[in-house]
Amino acid sequence: MRFRTALAATVLGLTGVLGALLTPAQATTATAAATGFRISDSGRLLESNGDDFVMRGVNHAHTWYPTRTSSLADIKALGANTVRVVLSTGDRWARNDTADVAAVAAQCRQNRLICVLEAHDTTGYGEQSGAVSLSRAADYWIGVKSALEGQERYVIVNIGNEPYGNTGAHGWTSDTKAAIQKLRAAGFAHTLMVDAPNWGQDWSFTMRDNAASVFAADPERNTVFSVHMYGVFDTAAEINAYLNHFVAARLPIVVGEFGHNHSDGDPDEDTILAATQALGLGYLGWSWSGNGGGVEYLDMAAGFDATALTPWGRRIFHGPNGIAHTSKEATVYAGTGGTAPCAVTYRVTGQWTGGFQGELTVRNRGSAPVNGWTLAWTFPNGQNITQMWGGTPTRNGPTVTVTPAPYTSMIPANGSVSLGFLGTWNGSNEPPAAFTLNGAACSPA
Repeated sequence: MRFRTALAATVLGLTGVLGALLTPAQATTATAAATGFRISDSGRLLESNGDDFVMRGVNHAHTWYPTRTSSLADIKALGANTVRVVLSTGDRWARNDTADVAAVAAQCRQNRLICVLEAHDTTGYGEQSGAVSLSRAADYWIGVKSALEGQERYVIVNIGNEPYGNTGAHGWTSDTKAAIQKLRAAGFAHTLMVDAPNWGQDWSFTMRDNAASVFAADPERNTVFSVHMYGVFDTAAEINAYLNHFVAARLPIVVGEFGHNHSDGDPDEDTILAATQALGLGYLGWSWSGNGGGVEYLDMAAGFDATALTPWGRRIFHGPNGIAHTSKEATVYAGTGGTAPCAVTYRVTGQWTGGFQGELTVRNRGSAPVNGWTLAWTFPNGQNITQMWGGTPTRNGPTVTVTPAPYTSMIPANGSVSLGFLGTWNGSNEPPAAFTLNGAACSPA
């Protein structure tokens, strides 16, 4: 897939989630004492505590839009548990240096997101002018290693985006093995993600047919394969056959990028979402915002505005098998005893035909005040807020985002604020399942 910013053309990649299986022999080094993510003997992506983790998220073009860091909070508020962040080695675009990589990783943690970091300059190597090799991408990661040390529980390193076009794709296998081994020799213990050739879509089956040997070449046995699904994957049969091949071979696979449309064909996004959910595989849609050059339809949020989701944005976040309905936050963010930094009580205080009155209490469980906040949730039955006191609501489909009134803008340490509202309902009036405060998941109070 090819992606254009206002400044330069680049290639799109589809991101998916891990979840395929490994052979017992492949899993011998995936020990329970792992310091970060690892692949289990059943082929699942596991957190360091052994809990299963299935990615549900989107791609964000950080390297071209470095000031749009608030997008991470917006992506989290809509329910994502993972974000794939576009970075540059400095060969084709401005280099994201060690300080910036560290800042991005910290912002992911602050917003309780798992961070998949990818080097985009490899896009279409062998075919795209200026694209660099996987070896060069590995050198970049080694150069910013200090920003990633100790982040194995929060960060997955996607070595290079779509590292071959269609020309010379046979070189993918040996180059991928060498890049993995270079990073391991440099001391990287992170889960590594490797993209397919053929602009990520692997229509030649180069990755599919060589994945086992690539996995075996990783001394840590901790590599995940990522296919990008655009026009090549325009039928349910193609999508299911590809994903099930990896599952049957007991090899981990994710859909690292995909869209609802593309210049090379019309992807079957409904099947991509349904198949990954059925198989327990992860997915990362392309992309949050900032697309140009004719593929603006791939934006999920118009102009980086979380309150202006596009049809594609509404589909991936709120549609069947979408992020809001299937995402589970990484348990690494639960903290000691699973205590969230906030708690929300939602209560219906009165109800009549077609209408109701409700109350929200937002508690700050931290040791410092919260000055200024955004509360977000998704109504499960199409409810709508018609009036609110204590805050200002904004609705985008079923998602509600609330900002405070002046007199509720500060939540004291270990204190709370209350909001009241009037709303409408039709058919059912079930409470929201989850809330986030400034992007952090809140527990029920």
